[in-house]
Amino acid sequence: MAKKKFYVVWKGKKTGVFTSWDVCKKHITDFNGAQYKSFLSKEAAETAFKGRYEDYIGKDTKKEVLSAEELIKFGKPIFPSLSVDAACAGNPGKMEYRGVDSETKLQLFIQGPFEKGTNNIGEFLALVHGLGFLKQKNLNYPIYSDSKIAMSWVKNGQCRTNLPISSENKQLFDLVKRAEKWLKENTYSTQILKWETKAWGEIPADFGRK
Repeated sequence: MAKKKFYVVWKGKKTGVFTSWDVCKKHITDFNGAQYKSFLSKEAAETAFKGRYEDYIGKDTKKEVLSAEELIKFGKPIFPSLSVDAACAGNPGKMEYRGVDSETKLQLFIQGPFEKGTNNIGEFLALVHGLGFLKQKNLNYPIYSDSKIAMSWVKNGQCRTNLPISSENKQLFDLVKRAEKWLKENTYSTQILKWETKAWGEIPADFGRK
């Protein structure tokens, strides 16, 4: 059974602590500059709501505590490396993605926001952008992603989204076609690795909006 979550909205159509993602989503969708994050307990959410959103950016508020043995099993991230991530306000909603240096968190590229996108599409585009970026710079770095779906899409060379194309997201789907074309026409030796959030916290490219 999935753990119950509590959602804090600091800036939105309505602010407060909510017990449903669907309710939270109504208050942040199409709200410019929405600030929100999920927590595992009501007490933690209520405490966070009394504070500032900025204090929780990049912090994993729903991380499971691992044993020493489990931490050893996961090891540590490889540096230097590139980390990519996407953020989407709504599903579909305004989506953007970026890539950062995993160690320094220096932002290396960012794209968006795009209208009527999804997080999975953003994660896919971020990975392909990262592959192209590293190849262009002649850098033999691994890429980290926390999305198994996007990693599988890249491996198969196709963005297998069910999102319909519309006039609002045509620009986004043009990028998807370009990304698929790049994967078809290019080879790469870059390792695409799973970022182990449970052991290492949020991926460095995280937008801090969960």
